[in-house]
Amino acid sequence: MSSVSVEIGLGHTHGVKQVAIQCPFCHAKVTPKYLFLHEGVLFAFCPNSDCNKHFVLNSNGFGDFTIIQPNYVPTQKLFSDTIKRVSDDFTIIYNQAYYAEQVSLNQICGVGYRKALEFLIKDYLLSGISEEEVEKKECIKNKLLGKCISEDVTNEQIKIVAKRAAWLGNDETHYVRKWTEKDVSHLKQLIELTVRWIENEIETRALLADMPEGSNIGNRNDPTER
Repeated sequence: MSSVSVEIGLGHTHGVKQVAIQCPFCHAKVTPKYLFLHEGVLFAFCPNSDCNKHFVLNSNGFGDFTIIQPNYVPTQKLFSDTIKRVSDDFTIIYNQAYYAEQVSLNQICGVGYRKALEFLIKDYLLSGISEEEVEKKECIKNKLLGKCISEDVTNEQIKIVAKRAAWLGNDETHYVRKWTEKDVSHLKQLIELTVRWIENEIETRALLADMPEGSNIGNRNDPTER
């Protein structure tokens, strides 16, 4: 492993090992650029041209350094424009739960994911109801999540995965767990499956509306007619 000379003051330098770390800002794996070493504290910056932010590392006494400032800056889960149009609140709540998970707030992040799921399902159902159907909209808003899934979701694939996500989400809010062999990672997996099935349905519906059956009648360029 190579080392570089780092300024320690009064014209003196000290050799420091070059190691790859995850930048606390851009989260890229980089070999940081070292600026100055003082009493075991190493000042450095990210060499990524899109980042270049500074941070501080601390020696463990054996030549290795760990980031001490800033503390870990959590990432965000990115969602498609399709999902944002269905439920922007879902994306916000999900990322707040994701933030909590990344900073080790393990006892509350599951509750946040459960809330995100409810907003996703209800906003998905509401998006298919006309503005004139006020009573139907209010019914969805006030109905229990499990009943919304079982009674109002018609897409079987969405129903299958959302129902199981709700089971695990409920476990995160109750004192006694029913699914003791499952955890937040399984809940997230089911939510992501629900998201993908909703995306598939909406995007397929848009495609079919743009290319309805019968629109190619008499079109000699239609390859299916050859």
